[in-house]
Amino acid sequence: MNDSFADLPEPDAPDAPPAYLTGLNPPQRAAVEATEGPVLVLAGAGTGKTRVLITRLAHLIVTRRAQPWQILAVTFTNRAAREMRERVANLIGPVAQDIWLGTFHALAARLLRRHAELVGLKSSFTILDTDDQLRLLKQILQANSVDEKRWPAKLLLGTIERWKDRGLTPEKLKLDDGGELAGGRLVDLYRQYQERLKVLNTCDFGDLLLHMVTIFQQHPDVLAEYHRKFKYILVDEYQDTNVVQYLWLRLLAQQSKNICCVGDDDQSIYAWRGAEIDNILKFDKDFPDAKVIRLEQNYRSTAPILAAAGHLIAHNEGRLGKTLWTDQTGGAPVKVRGVWDGSEEAREIGDEIEALQRDGQSLGDMAILVRAGFQTREFEERLLTLGVPYRVIGGLRFYERAEVRDAVAYLRLIAQPDDDLAFERIVNTPRRGIGDVALQTLHRAARAANLSLTLAAYDVVTTDELKPAARKAVSRFLADFDRWRQLAQGLSVAELTEQVLDDSGYTAMWQADKSPEAPGRLENLKELVRAVEEFETLPAFLEHVSLVTERAEESGQAQVTLMTLHAAKGLEFDTVFLPGWEEGVFPNQRSLDETGARGLEEERRLAYVGLTRARQRAYVFHAANRRIHNQWQSLLPSRFITELPGDQIDLSAATGLAGAYRRPTVETYGGASFGGSSYGGGETNAERWAARRAAPSRGPVIEGKAARLVSGSAPKFTVGERVFHQKFGSGVVEAADGDKLQVAFEAAGIKHVMAAFIEKMR
Repeated sequence: MNDSFADLPEPDAPDAPPAYLTGLNPPQRAAVEATEGPVLVLAGAGTGKTRVLITRLAHLIVTRRAQPWQILAVTFTNRAAREMRERVANLIGPVAQDIWLGTFHALAARLLRRHAELVGLKSSFTILDTDDQLRLLKQILQANSVDEKRWPAKLLLGTIERWKDRGLTPEKLKLDDGGELAGGRLVDLYRQYQERLKVLNTCDFGDLLLHMVTIFQQHPDVLAEYHRKFKYILVDEYQDTNVVQYLWLRLLAQQSKNICCVGDDDQSIYAWRGAEIDNILKFDKDFPDAKVIRLEQNYRSTAPILAAAGHLIAHNEGRLGKTLWTDQTGGAPVKVRGVWDGSEEAREIGDEIEALQRDGQSLGDMAILVRAGFQTREFEERLLTLGVPYRVIGGLRFYERAEVRDAVAYLRLIAQPDDDLAFERIVNTPRRGIGDVALQTLHRAARAANLSLTLAAYDVVTTDELKPAARKAVSRFLADFDRWRQLAQGLSVAELTEQVLDDSGYTAMWQADKSPEAPGRLENLKELVRAVEEFETLPAFLEHVSLVTERAEESGQAQVTLMTLHAAKGLEFDTVFLPGWEEGVFPNQRSLDETGARGLEEERRLAYVGLTRARQRAYVFHAANRRIHNQWQSLLPSRFITELPGDQIDLSAATGLAGAYRRPTVETYGGASFGGSSYGGGETNAERWAARRAAPSRGPVIEGKAARLVSGSAPKFTVGERVFHQKFGSGVVEAADGDKLQVAFEAAGIKHVMAAFIEKMR
């Protein structure tokens, strides 16, 4: 650490403004030079707020107002922190490394290492990840006889984390604050969880700030130390702070009040993860002498786009108010287009992308921004059909998402019983009592007899290799697939998919999951059902999925960006497509139902964010019909469309529906449906499976199901031979039927076992 300003660049001439101030507009410069007292910089989209933050940091150091280590600069992401440090270093040199610059969690952890003993920890404490948090909480639930099936650990942990985001320790909660969660015992479980963390000398991410707030509140001497240390505090994206972050900042700033918060109340879109918009709205009440500086000159978008976004967001009441403007001239109006349904929406956007590309526009400068992740599927399908490269940001491609892969694995195993990868993926998903030990047993039997896991399972369940509970679970699993294979011959692919997801308990598993991700996963499953409707046969759909997931990526190739509106914040593109602007979709009905007027205003801020991502062109689409929760619904255009200014939008295609409804053509992929003729060309696994199922029986089959062929070598054991089994010990062979043996074990009694698990005794 440097101890002086010796490494700083030489000051400019006395009468000349510093070079780093050159090019700033008047409000930007005012935000940089307003160094003393509380400052709120309301930085609209595209108004250069990052440049203001960086220049302000440099200004504080170059003008000798503070040593680098006397400045605390807080960001929300590690990437933002790295970028800020690099850009400050470009202005003032290596002294920038001494600034206390980082994310809330990184800076709080650095402070907590110094004072860990004040909250019962050692400075060497570890920080738990989510998996470890859940494991620890599950131990506590078990010790307290809490039924985790009724009260999943993920649900309870989510509530504990929200309490921590609000700065609430167990001591600050009443016993009934947890409502009926965990049978009304959640507050006590939270207390036990915190005590256990201390015993283990660890904490979770929520504790980093919560512990420091506790220390500052209970140890004034420690807080006074940091009042002396930090002369200036800078905060980026202030509108995204939660309560505990707000408390931490306010405690640190209460002495000098030299805090500068940069943010945009019109871009506060993260209430669902704890962000509190009131933090920025009440800044001038927390700091009565605060200066409020508005950055309103936009350097990103055309005038029509800014006018449309500004007119829309003006309908919100909970805002401090600003009006974006640009000195650019010209620009196309925002285009609003009405279509018949989601399929036509995807076709129109795909056609427009191709047209723009022909005109010389780069695919890398185009983005499709959706309200919910499930909407991406149709656009992915269309772009693949057109051969247009794309990337999904902030999430996986539709068919790569875990819940979709799970569901497809069920369908793969129905069509191809020899598909061991699919078998392994879903044999215990949802949990059905087939654990690792049982699966290892099935693997050993399969390898020994050169069978698939499915065939090996039919053999193993007729023996005593598995414990009774696991044997019963595997038998039910096999019976389910036998039933589904029969149903596959009479049901459509969509009907079969729905039946499987319901019968297997997979849908119910996500319905019971109370995590924030669960609703999106359920929407993706419904979208999958909708996707399979376009295919006449199960093999055709599975081949389509294979072609989609095997699509090779070309590094360095320009690609259309496909992402949610939440993930798009902070990014910009020449052309932005905004589909799904219908009531119930956007604004999202769940948000309206759960949070009312506050939810509507956040949805409107999200629409504002979407529009202001566009530099040159913005397209808004709404459909008259859309499949929602797997049912066709007639929809009204979003109220947000009616809130756009008529003189800045092109409604030429919005008043009538473009084109007539056309059902997508279903392509046949070289074969009939499962249970019919072959897929074409050579013997497939499905055909081999059918042959095995039709072959003469070599032993009993569970619940009277059709016989199957058991391949393998001739019997290795003879009656009367002494053998050894790892689980049952020593015994004597009493009967042999192919690779199945009846053995009288000295300790375990008579058991039916597979020859693969037996060793001869010498």
